Amino acid sequence: MKPTSRKGQKASSGPQPVKVAVVQAAPVVFNRKHTLEKVHAQAREAARRGAQLVLFPEAFVSGYPRGLDFGAVVGARSEKGREDFRRYWESSVDVPGPAVEELGRAARSNHIYLVIGVVERDGGTLYCSVLFFAPNGTFLGKHRKIMPTGSERLVWGFGDGSTLPVFETPLGKLGAVICWENYLPLMRASMYAKGIEIYCAPTADCRDSWTASMRHIAVEGRCFVLSCNQFNRRRDFPSDYDSVYGKDPESVVTRGGSCIVDPFGNFLAGPNMEDEVILTAEIDRGQIIRGKYDLDVVGHYARPDIFQLHVDERPKRPVTTHSGAAADEERPSLQTSHRAVPGAKE
Repeated sequence: MKPTSRKGQKASSGPQPVKVAVVQAAPVVFNRKHTLEKVHAQAREAARRGAQLVLFPEAFVSGYPRGLDFGAVVGARSEKGREDFRRYWESSVDVPGPAVEELGRAARSNHIYLVIGVVERDGGTLYCSVLFFAPNGTFLGKHRKIMPTGSERLVWGFGDGSTLPVFETPLGKLGAVICWENYLPLMRASMYAKGIEIYCAPTADCRDSWTASMRHIAVEGRCFVLSCNQFNRRRDFPSDYDSVYGKDPESVVTRGGSCIVDPFGNFLAGPNMEDEVILTAEIDRGQIIRGKYDLDVVGHYARPDIFQLHVDERPKRPVTTHSGAAADEERPSLQTSHRAVPGAKE
């Protein structure tokens, strides 16, 4: 017999399993049009396998410029490096814009939640961003990487606290933390406080230490972690791509390492370091609550009487104009970021 409640009704069996996918693939570097075509093809294949949510890697549209130095040394920048930056800017994404609309069509045509890393441009500045789409194609919002790492700071700006969304969806509470942002303990805490359940971690890190970090975060946050990296060879980059990786077309530039981890640190899929692949797994959200029975780092396992975190999610605009007609109202400059609205009609 099935268990019943005191009123004779069937007891809840908990949330239904959700099938998720991570796409470990190579973009067509510096070619937005062909990369978007690949997104359509890979999203279609993931959906064919039953995925309800599909994650793509960091900076997938249109490429993570691994090995490029953009002609920079202390005190000087070269003309070749400036041209590399111009080409990177040309292949980047306006948000909103035609590429965002195209990604919305990929989500809608496959009826999936789509989470994807893009290089966003805003005026003359590029940002490493993640875009979120609902199954009806609605653009839900974005997260801009708040801390580019090392030489990434040559070409990417810094996001502010206004794009740190966690979206309430029928699949669970969904958010993203990009690459080494995951090594910011306070940022992780802010995501845990929002109740994140499906923790997307698009990355460019293929070290063994990264895989260990994904298992740690899954346990610490009692959430499902989806880590997604590119797998690419030298042939996936333009022939004139002048980097430290040489010219051998079969040379592996990024070895992947994508994986899906449950709230107890167990691998549900991956890590894969062999080739392009779509990893899928069914996740049981009941595992989140089973895990929080003994570890809820923003609940019963916290000590707010000793430690507290304050998060500033206000947009930080470089220019704010006060109009003469209404001096008490602020009018943002053309170049600004807008806070993602965590919700959309399905």
